[in-house]
Amino acid sequence: MAWDWALLLATGILAGTLGSLAGLGGGIVVVPVLLLLAGTLPDFASITPAVAAGSALVVVVINGLSATFAYARQRRVDFKSGLLFFAGSGPGSYVGAFFSTHLSVALFNVLFGVLIVVVALLLKRGNTRREGQVAWKVKRHYEDEEGKTYVYGYSPLLAVVLTFMIGLVGGLFGIGGGLFFVPLMVLLFRFPPHLATATSMFVIFLSSLTGSVTHTVLGNVYWWAVLWLAPGAWLGAKFGAAISRRMSVSLLVTVLQVIFILLGVYMIWGGLTA
Repeated sequence: MAWDWALLLATGILAGTLGSLAGLGGGIVVVPVLLLLAGTLPDFASITPAVAAGSALVVVVINGLSATFAYARQRRVDFKSGLLFFAGSGPGSYVGAFFSTHLSVALFNVLFGVLIVVVALLLKRGNTRREGQVAWKVKRHYEDEEGKTYVYGYSPLLAVVLTFMIGLVGGLFGIGGGLFFVPLMVLLFRFPPHLATATSMFVIFLSSLTGSVTHTVLGNVYWWAVLWLAPGAWLGAKFGAAISRRMSVSLLVTVLQVIFILLGVYMIWGGLTA
C-alpha cells in the first residue's frame, strides 16, 4: 500500500524513542508491529516470528549505535562493563537467532508477553528496595550531573553467564536483550537507572549486530521494512536520549514499568487470541 512506508517510518521513530529512553533497543516495539501488519495487510503476510525478530534486530543495531553516540557525549556509558556484558550476550544472541525459527506466532507472543510483565514487576520491587552491602569482585563509581555518587558492581563470571542468557532471549525474540539488561543492572548490579539505560544501549548495539548477521544468513530479514524502519529508529534514538537526560531517576523507572506492562499485556492477549 502507498502509505506503508509512512507507517514503518513512524514505527521506527516510536521504537527508537522508547527504546533509547528505556534502554530497550526498540525491538520491543518493532516486533509486535510487524506481526500485527503480517496478520492484517497482504503485503506483510510473509513475515513470520523469525522474520519479525530478524528484521527488528537490524533496526535495533541502528537504534543502539545512534543512542550510544548520544549517551557517550553525555558521559553516561560504562564502556568497560559493557564490553564484559557483550562477552556473554554476543554468543547468546547468536544461539537465540537459530531457535527463533521453531516458535509459532501464538507461542512467541505469549512467552514474550509473560517475560515483559515479570520484568516489570521485578523492576517495581527493586525500585523500592533499600540499599545494602553487596560483595562484588568489581566495584565501580559513578557521579551524576547533580553531583550524587553511586556505587555499583558485579562478579565477572556471573555477569557473563547472565548476559549470555539475556543475549539468547534477545536473539530469539528480536529485542536485543535490552528488556532484561536494564533490570539486571539496576536490580542485581545496582547501576543507577540512567547509567543502566545508556550502557544497555551500547551492549545492545554489539549483541544485536551478532544476532542480526545470523538472521541475515538464515534469510530472516524483511529488508523493505528495514529500509523505512531504520531511519526512524536513528532519529528516535536521538529524541529518547535527549528526553532521558531531563527525567528524574524515579520517573524513569516508572516509565519503564508502564511500558513493560502495557506491551506485555498486549502481547499475551495477541497470543491467546491468535
